[in-house]
Amino acid sequence: MTIQTWRLSAFAVIFFYGTAFSSLAQQQITLEDIWSKGVFSAKGVPGFNSMQDGRYYTAQDDNENIIKYYFATGKVADTVLRQRDIGLSRFSYSFSKNEQKILLQTDFKQIYRHSFSAMVHVYDIKSGKLSQPIKEGVLLADFSPDGNKLAYVKSNNLFVYDLTTDKETQITTDGKANSIINGSTDWVYEEEFALSKGFYWNNNGTRLAYYRFDESKVKEFSMTMFEDLYPEEYRFKYPKAGEANSVIQIYTYDIATNQKQAIDIGQETDIYIPRISWTNDNNTLCVQRLNRLQNKLELLFCEAQTGTSKVIYTEENKAYIDVPEITFLSDGKSFIINSEKSGWNHLYHYDISGKLIRQITSGNWDVDQFYGLHEKKKMLFVSTSEIHSSERYIYAIALDGKIKKQLVTKKGWNSATFNSDFSYFMHSHSSINTPGYYAVCNAEGKQLRVLEDNKLLQEKLTAHGFVQAEITSYKNAGGDDLNAFIIKPNSFDTNKKYPVLMYVYGGPGHQLAVNRWMGANYFWYQLLANKGYIIVCVDGRGTGFKGENFKKSTYLQLGKYEIEDQIFVAKNLAKLPYVDGSRIGIWGWSFGGYMASLGISKGADVFKTAIAVAPVTNWRFYDNIYTERFMRTPQENGKNYDDNSPINHVSSIKGNYLIIHGTADDNVHFQNAVEMVETMINKGVKFDSEYYPNKNHGIGGGKTRLHLYERMTRYILEKL
Repeated sequence: MTIQTWRLSAFAVIFFYGTAFSSLAQQQITLEDIWSKGVFSAKGVPGFNSMQDGRYYTAQDDNENIIKYYFATGKVADTVLRQRDIGLSRFSYSFSKNEQKILLQTDFKQIYRHSFSAMVHVYDIKSGKLSQPIKEGVLLADFSPDGNKLAYVKSNNLFVYDLTTDKETQITTDGKANSIINGSTDWVYEEEFALSKGFYWNNNGTRLAYYRFDESKVKEFSMTMFEDLYPEEYRFKYPKAGEANSVIQIYTYDIATNQKQAIDIGQETDIYIPRISWTNDNNTLCVQRLNRLQNKLELLFCEAQTGTSKVIYTEENKAYIDVPEITFLSDGKSFIINSEKSGWNHLYHYDISGKLIRQITSGNWDVDQFYGLHEKKKMLFVSTSEIHSSERYIYAIALDGKIKKQLVTKKGWNSATFNSDFSYFMHSHSSINTPGYYAVCNAEGKQLRVLEDNKLLQEKLTAHGFVQAEITSYKNAGGDDLNAFIIKPNSFDTNKKYPVLMYVYGGPGHQLAVNRWMGANYFWYQLLANKGYIIVCVDGRGTGFKGENFKKSTYLQLGKYEIEDQIFVAKNLAKLPYVDGSRIGIWGWSFGGYMASLGISKGADVFKTAIAVAPVTNWRFYDNIYTERFMRTPQENGKNYDDNSPINHVSSIKGNYLIIHGTADDNVHFQNAVEMVETMINKGVKFDSEYYPNKNHGIGGGKTRLHLYERMTRYILEKL
């Protein structure tokens, strides 16, 4: 029986349920090792937190004790909190600004992707006493700057609790489920602006600024939860492309007088306010205002007492503007903002009136992370894609842009967590074949000591004889270099023919083909490679860190050029002497599932098999902030919505297509799979499907992820 004609043989059945693949060169590995037993789990440095003076940091040990260490030596300075003394477990922690109290949160209940409620406890370091000021789960609890108050959200209202008087003050009273939200954000802001917290203390704790969302006119989406005798209908507000949004208001609240003040953010209500932040003036709030098309950004400086505002910065773009991050200098005279207006994402220095002082960074590369500014030394710290777009390196750059020093040289993916005065940082490094490595470095980038090197996992990699993934590139039809990685079978022989499985995401600004540790999928690909599959991942047009033109080339035609690049690369792979061109498959999740669905339809002559996990199948079904950023509204751009919807190309499908979805996916709704399946049924198209009851976009929990990968592995072995 050749590999090309395999079906579910007895050998395969045994493998799926735990017996290992094996070869002469590799030790045994099973799906359970990867997805259930945690055999290949990497370690991090949990709870790492720099203290205010810059001399110390804290981290949690294996027993959840919070230990205080010297940055300079790594020696233990103190045990700040012993877990056995508080009787809590699985908690997160954060210090008050004066570091006299610790906020502990437990009993987390997930709401959406980022939001959760939790029980809140306060630990007084000096007295060693633990208190529970609030007896029910709340959202977003946060100390005031002096540590004497907590602000938080419950029942869609904003509250402040005074820890010195044990008094709770309710700031808003009109909060109502699926109608009015105070102090937190609606679903679409949380998902697409990465914003779940909707209130902020000013620097001296005299005022709070907060969001009010009126989502009463936003249409509801419902999901059936199959958990009880009578399934429950879960309903929440979800604005789809072209549909009504929440109406946003911004308020400030004076702690001393209990007075609220509405902030003037303009007469137009069909806008976005993706960020608000206090400047270093305790009476001045900065509001970012985006138009509905997200191609015009304005910064408003607003007076907290009167609510008056003025526009001090405006930026427009022919496509769209990503939400910038803004840093206000302590002198109150200037700020730093990032922008792609040069064609690449760089940092700019403006005075407080909005006049450009200088462009700080420049070149044909992007700034990725801006870690902060050492004002006394006038040095800022960033990670960039300067050396290669698939890698990141850390730099110190002078505020005037004249000095730039590379702080780390380890090849691959580097990031940093700096202490408060930028004298030390935790260096995090990985590569596509190397799991996370964490070390403390000084300001010059000199490594002082290792915190975690994942040595045991690295030894397992060596012992198993895994094939090295290779970072490479391919050309598209227009000659653009596309970042890629490839994993070849063990004992690869150029005289043999191998099937290819392509892994894709492809969404705007995103990257998969990077020189960074990818976690569990790495081992799954090794397992498939050991069975004779070549794994290829290609970042086509629309993906990130190759400049604005490359990223925004897909504007208004989401999916068109992205799948053209995947098809073109697949056709060229098929010409290689060691590739079986009749056995090329494609798989992806979310946007990648959308791409896989386009691959098996628009690329029906190229791809034999496709697996689409939680795919968008029609952008009309997806949320408006994300979709309209890249496509405008269906009312404006309906033809391109339809031309690039897999649903409208199902008649072309002739290969093997597996569509997978969670029924409780609040992000990419199960509706996408239902509509795709219904259309295929009506068109007489054969397909395979798998659904996961009550599972969200991540399709995890319990044995779910193991089951999912067993299903996909079985499909690949049978159909590719």
